[in-house]
Amino acid sequence: MREFAYVRVASVSEAIGLAGPVRYLAGGTNLFDLMREEVERPERVIDISRLSLSAIEDLPDGGLRLGALARNAHIAADDRIRRRYPVLARALLNGASPQLRNRATVGGNLLQRTRCRYFYDLGAACNKRSPGTGCDALDGLNRGHAILGASESCVAVHPSDMCVALAALGATVNLTGPEGDRSVPVMDFHHLPGATPEIETVLRGGELVTSVDLPPWPPARGAYVKVRDRVSYAFALVSAAVLLRIEGGRIATARIALGGVALKPWRAYAAEDLLTGAPPDERIFEEAAREAVAEARPLRHNAFKIEMAARLIRRTLVELA
Repeated sequence: MREFAYVRVASVSEAIGLAGPVRYLAGGTNLFDLMREEVERPERVIDISRLSLSAIEDLPDGGLRLGALARNAHIAADDRIRRRYPVLARALLNGASPQLRNRATVGGNLLQRTRCRYFYDLGAACNKRSPGTGCDALDGLNRGHAILGASESCVAVHPSDMCVALAALGATVNLTGPEGDRSVPVMDFHHLPGATPEIETVLRGGELVTSVDLPPWPPARGAYVKVRDRVSYAFALVSAAVLLRIEGGRIATARIALGGVALKPWRAYAAEDLLTGAPPDERIFEEAAREAVAEARPLRHNAFKIEMAARLIRRTLVELA
């Protein structure tokens, strides 16, 4: 085993601004795997699990603030989440196993690293793990890989279910670092791979995710639907978080976010624009579903994801309407 220093901190101020190869430990459901496989080789592991960042709090504007250390199981069971943001509760309950949901945290979901087999295989070429070495997934076993937003450098996908729901809801990520506090829309938090797939988020050196804010949401029907190879404990081939509000026979609000298709949660903005103001009928739902995947660029083994995503969006819209 590679040696590393273990440090437990008692405050956010102790945790931020640390230099060198440092990793923060919260629930550990992803970090332990990565360290065991030697994908992650930190010199220091900073245990933040006992910081006071686990509360779920009401905001003055009617939204909710989720502490970065709030557990997935606790969020999914919270009555405010179940009533006001059911799409988030359903996304959480579709992720991992009950045991992992009892450990996994909000911050950990945001910072999950891809489950690409080539990323975990130290003998494979992977630009995300070792920049400049290539990407074996491009011509390899890429059935579960990206169809949107990928590049010649990386075709991996982001594994989180929770983040897809946060994208549909328009959540905000709050950060604290040596230069102070700042907030970032969740859709701007993750980077697409481009030529630098090793840079995954907007986090600066020494910054820490402290909370996620959910905006107040008007009454809208929502659903999170996940297609996977088996019912239990499997990552999405394609998932969709969809919100729909109809007023006066027209679609007043539409939100569509996809998972399992890109290296970040994918908002189908063009499809949302098509739906907004239109009558809720199957013709517009079909048109919006096709628009959502119009820019898809499949690999050798994952072209099925295009049709799967379109059908999933259409079916969910019909059910919500």
